[in-house]
Amino acid sequence: MENGEIHDDAYASVDADAAERRAVVRYDVSGFRETEDWIAVERPLTILLDGAEFATMVCTPSDLEELTYGFLASEGIIRRADEVASLAIDPVSGFARVQLRNPRAAGKDAVSKRFIGSCCGKSRQFYFVNDARAARTSTSPVKLTVRQCVDRLRELEDASEAFRRTGGLHNAALCSPDRLLLARSDIGRHNALDKLYGRCLLENLPTRDAIVAFSGRLSSEVVLKVAKLGAGVVLSKSAPTTLAVELARDLGITAVGFVRGASLNVYSHPHRIRE
Repeated sequence: MENGEIHDDAYASVDADAAERRAVVRYDVSGFRETEDWIAVERPLTILLDGAEFATMVCTPSDLEELTYGFLASEGIIRRADEVASLAIDPVSGFARVQLRNPRAAGKDAVSKRFIGSCCGKSRQFYFVNDARAARTSTSPVKLTVRQCVDRLRELEDASEAFRRTGGLHNAALCSPDRLLLARSDIGRHNALDKLYGRCLLENLPTRDAIVAFSGRLSSEVVLKVAKLGAGVVLSKSAPTTLAVELARDLGITAVGFVRGASLNVYSHPHRIRE
């Protein structure tokens, strides 16, 4: 990566810790038989922030540095990678020890407190305090065609070897209109997005004109994470929720769902999608 550009080899995620072979009993037309199958790995990760327990998540134990940075940024604890003085991850015990350069009482009260705010003057939405602080309204001029939407979702499915083995992971990718740039996988759909966010922070990657391709449902939490990352478009093969659509409209994000075959639904800001 040079001058804010993502090279083609930034594409793949590290899948080595994402799947394990385990014994199973399989039934098919020939009856029962003992065999092995790939299963997605799930582990707890507890973040200790300035010596105090901050949060515990269950995740796929790959790209844990990116996950930690992305989670802290998504929760409004940091805005830049250099706000972290040190990070030590012990994947065996499942702890990530984070020291901030400027320790402050940005604790659980600020993260979990509900906040009702006016979004762009159009409607009133429910946020957590950290969402209102970290979500960004997109003014991206990026545009893409229907064919590019379909191609980016297909590339997303092809990007994770662990997903193909297990079928038990969510995938998220940062894209340009023409290609997939960076892909991450996790058992948790939010974690996959946080891993993308963390990589962008660590490498100072540009995201204003980026497109997020996503394997799961477009919920309000997903749209908010896309807004925090700074992207202008989110693509999914799945359905949105009503609050996700309202948030996407208010935050200037083009939300595209049911991208399947040669069809799709555009739920907000359709000016970015061309035939």
